[in-house]
Amino acid sequence: MSPRKLLAAILANRKSKAGLYLVTAFVIVAIFGPLFCADPKAFLSLPLSPPSTQHWFGTNGMGQDVFAQTIVGSRPTLLIAFIAGVSITCIGAFIGASAAYIGGKYDDIVSLMINVFLVIPGLPLMIVMAAFFPPGPLSILFVLVFTGWAWQARVIRAQTLTLRSRGFVDAAKLSGESTFRIVVIEILPNMFSLLASAFIGTTVYAIGAQVGLEFIGLGDVSQVTWGTNLYWASNDLALLTGSWWTFLPTGLCIALVGFGLTLINFGIDEITNPRLRSLRIWKQRLGPTVQEGWTPVEKL
Repeated sequence: MSPRKLLAAILANRKSKAGLYLVTAFVIVAIFGPLFCADPKAFLSLPLSPPSTQHWFGTNGMGQDVFAQTIVGSRPTLLIAFIAGVSITCIGAFIGASAAYIGGKYDDIVSLMINVFLVIPGLPLMIVMAAFFPPGPLSILFVLVFTGWAWQARVIRAQTLTLRSRGFVDAAKLSGESTFRIVVIEILPNMFSLLASAFIGTTVYAIGAQVGLEFIGLGDVSQVTWGTNLYWASNDLALLTGSWWTFLPTGLCIALVGFGLTLINFGIDEITNPRLRSLRIWKQRLGPTVQEGWTPVEKL
């Protein structure tokens, strides 16, 4: 499915359209919100002040405005998450597709590497790597990409094995195109819907992993991000003191962004999965009696 057709189908699907609007709203806030809010590092009021008309989300343990920190923290968090999503998807797709297309010993070596990375527990590996790098967004980004490419490579490799014997690939070989061009121009565009779904799933993973690493203190705690907001809320004993406003806005934003991306992913799955697409059509025709495990043959 071409990018234009996929976008039109996403906008026609209720789940993906709602998710797209939700994520777009957060992206707009992340881009323009910091221009209109207070300095998130300024000491503006008494520590742990509850929400008020002056400070909508209250203040944290250092008297800083939680609303400003939530808005400003969205920009680096979403930026790293989307960059990680694009990087992991591109690297995993190229490695997996090239391994399946070239085959032979190269495929064996890549398959072995993929299996090794999938066997190693992801969270402990991320924690160990992040502890050895200087804290900062680039270190977090490198850790996310290094630990997250293997699953995408395996999925894309499996799909490429079904495409490498197609007629358009043989035609590209006969025309003398290079291996790189065949993989990037001929094979990968035919998996655009799969790549889009992989990107969204990877972005959700990147947000959760990034916030988790920063929450346990492996990020740059001097910067304002959603992860460091939770880190300082934990340091200020927000749960023990009942200062729910120091962590609830950030946690709710993380949940809403993940929810929006998941809705888009569900919508893409409904659009590109033939079984789900036919099931949706039969539900529209026959009503709510159609169940998830049902097929048209069983109904007839």
